[in-house]
Amino acid sequence: MNLPYYLVGFFNEGSDILFVDYAKIELKAGDGGKGAVAFRREKYEPMGGPAGGDGGKGGSIIFKVDDRKRTLMDFKYKRIIKANNGEDGRNKNQYGKDADDVILMVPKGTIIRDEETNRVIADLVKKDQEFVVAKGGRGGRGNTKFKNSTRRSPRFSEPGRRGEELRVVLELKLIADVGLIGFPNVGKSTLLSKISSAKPKIDNYHFTTLKPNLGVVQLDEDKSFVVADIPGLIEGASAGSGLGHDFLRHIERTKILAHVIDSSGFEGRDPYEDFNKINRELNEYSEVLGKKKQIIVLNKIDMVNDKNTIEELKEKFKEEYSVFEISAIEGRNLKTLLYKLYDEVIKTEEEVTFYEETDYKIYKEKEEDTIKVRKENDIYVAEGYFLERLVDSTNFQDYESLKHFQKVLKDKKVIEKLEELGAKEGDTVSVCGVEFDYIE
Repeated sequence: MNLPYYLVGFFNEGSDILFVDYAKIELKAGDGGKGAVAFRREKYEPMGGPAGGDGGKGGSIIFKVDDRKRTLMDFKYKRIIKANNGEDGRNKNQYGKDADDVILMVPKGTIIRDEETNRVIADLVKKDQEFVVAKGGRGGRGNTKFKNSTRRSPRFSEPGRRGEELRVVLELKLIADVGLIGFPNVGKSTLLSKISSAKPKIDNYHFTTLKPNLGVVQLDEDKSFVVADIPGLIEGASAGSGLGHDFLRHIERTKILAHVIDSSGFEGRDPYEDFNKINRELNEYSEVLGKKKQIIVLNKIDMVNDKNTIEELKEKFKEEYSVFEISAIEGRNLKTLLYKLYDEVIKTEEEVTFYEETDYKIYKEKEEDTIKVRKENDIYVAEGYFLERLVDSTNFQDYESLKHFQKVLKDKKVIEKLEELGAKEGDTVSVCGVEFDYIE
């Protein structure tokens, strides 16, 4: 029976919904639309000049925090996510339509990493927080934009830029004020069920809890805190034994730890040795975890016949830790424990558990303006994303377009680099697969 002074809400109700806290997905933002090549040919303006509109922007992929979500289940089976491309430009200077952005909802506490570098791209920890992970490509310019005093009728336009694409790792770290830790079957789930409305699965065997559960403890109208029941750890958890790594990551987000110990020794284990084993695992997994504030919770005092057993245990802890004797199943001494936990939560400064947002450039190309020039056998080769876009936008059958192409190569010092490599009259030059004879 729940105690009457807890008016609580809950996050994970212990339902059969699969708890997923890790996923790998591939993202592809939309490409920008192509700029149009068009001319005005209306009744009274037969030589009306260029009229090609710009292409639309490709859709971006945005992650947004949804407070109602508690798992990354949405990404368990959907591994590839693509946004639409922008529309191509049209005649009469009409711009193509921008593609809609794709918004992916994730739980609070989701970390997004670049799979290739393992670098953190974003750490989403606030309600409704958004982050653009893959940016849509800019639309290409229509031929109207290339008109100038010497180029009256440009017959070329610009292709849209490619949308960003990358593979990311999503990792969920629950955000809670207090983490309940301890060996399997010490009563953590029972304790959570008594102090909140969370409904974790409870039974008298090891590993009843196979996913973290969250509950809100409401002491009074303006005093509350969030508790996470971390599934039972075992020896070797820090090295990945059992489900160690899966659960240890969730403890990193907590402010303090309530270390629940079976004071009865009912299963034949030494309670104090259990405590030391768990702390060794915390220290081996992370120095930060090993230094977190801990409150000792001696549970199952209802099963202890010899009170000296409890006193001996308390004597081992009292110099370093605050110790509380409780019976979760009977609800004994819970109020005193919870007010102590609340006080410690208020006093404890948050550890550095959140990653600052950075101006991290995600796109797979190193730099959009990168141009590489080299000699390969008897052919001089110039490559790079910038040159790919230049080739795509060039009409090699049109004199003005070809002249523009040559001017850009000169402005970008491609001609200078070719000459440094020894290119001379009549040599073959390949620019992104299109071959020319070099003319000085």
